[in-house]
Amino acid sequence: MDYYQHPSAIVDDGAKIGAGSRIWHFVHVCGGAHIGKEVSLGQNVFVGNKVVIGDRCKIQNNVSVYDNVTLEEAVFCGPSMVFTNVYSPRSLIDRKSEYRDTLVRRGATLGANCTIVCGVTIGEFAFVGAGAVITRDVPAYALMVGVPARQIGWMSEFGEQLNLPLEGDAEGICPHTGVRYVLKGRTLSREEPRT
Repeated sequence: MDYYQHPSAIVDDGAKIGAGSRIWHFVHVCGGAHIGKEVSLGQNVFVGNKVVIGDRCKIQNNVSVYDNVTLEEAVFCGPSMVFTNVYSPRSLIDRKSEYRDTLVRRGATLGANCTIVCGVTIGEFAFVGAGAVITRDVPAYALMVGVPARQIGWMSEFGEQLNLPLEGDAEGICPHTGVRYVLKGRTLSREEPRT
């Protein structure tokens, strides 16, 4: 075994876990899960069978990653944030055939106690504030807050808010790294370095 597993954690047979990952107290990983390298699963995390977690993700305490959720590389899931996989659940009705896919792209941050309603895609390096409720797709680099969540700005890959309007043609610079970002309409992209 080339990953760390706390004695209280349960990893079902068949689970694939990458090198250097850390599985802490009272975690349960189901047998169909695919977990990348150098992933941290905090205390009391649950990972379902039909889940893919990319390299270098950090999933903080008390998060359940249910079936049909995919996290790309380096996603941060804050403490007690919530994923769902059925849009209109009822205890008396079996809706396992109605699971909706949720995709969280590379580098995104999901703040503490936020809720991700199933069936959405969260763009790369998006930043979902603590307690926000995401009900629709989130653009790359968007800063989302509130219930239901609305976009209030843009974030750099480093995690600094950019001084940019929500839409239009503009450029912004990350105050920490100096990296330039270009806004065209409602799409933000990182300017590739000139060669």
